[in-house]
Amino acid sequence: MQFELDHIVLATTDLAQGVADIDLPWLPGGVHVDFGTHNRLLSLGPKDYLELIAVNPDAPPLGKTRWYDMDRFAGPTRMQNWVLRTDDLEAAVTQLGASFGVIHELSRGALRWRMAVPESGVLPFDNCAPALIQWDTPPPMPALQDQGHRLTELVVSHPQADALASLFNDFEDERVRFSTGDAGLRVTLAGPDGAVVLP
Repeated sequence: MQFELDHIVLATTDLAQGVADIDLPWLPGGVHVDFGTHNRLLSLGPKDYLELIAVNPDAPPLGKTRWYDMDRFAGPTRMQNWVLRTDDLEAAVTQLGASFGVIHELSRGALRWRMAVPESGVLPFDNCAPALIQWDTPPPMPALQDQGHRLTELVVSHPQADALASLFNDFEDERVRFSTGDAGLRVTLAGPDGAVVLP
């Protein structure tokens, strides 16, 4: 089974504030009706992107937990999750286990995809395990305006980093590194004005 990096998620309590906090040329995103969030996007090249996401204050009550642990998110804008795509989401969830979530069929505009979302909203390994996605339409990356930003490093840190990494032996990306330490993500981008380290 093949996994590839799809996108990386920055979370914020207010989308406009998040745009102000992280000085990057964000592109318009949209609204996720199913999970009560909205976003902005940044191209990282033809195969991956950066997402800035917040709870949509105009969303009606959901009656379920939001994805990416957004119901509990507080504090400054910061790295929250990362997402791997696969061509067989059902098999991936079966292989990795129920803690990676229940598969939801989702859409935004012309985009259609399926995503595994834990009922608690919290991914394994203290939210350091990747979310899993399968696109049913062409993904958004080729349509995003490329403004010259590229991922140079994603460090996934956790006290049980070796155990987490062992779940994804088939995932190979020289930009992604697992490191033993406090739980969290660190992202470094290369851009037209130099390196950018995201909190």
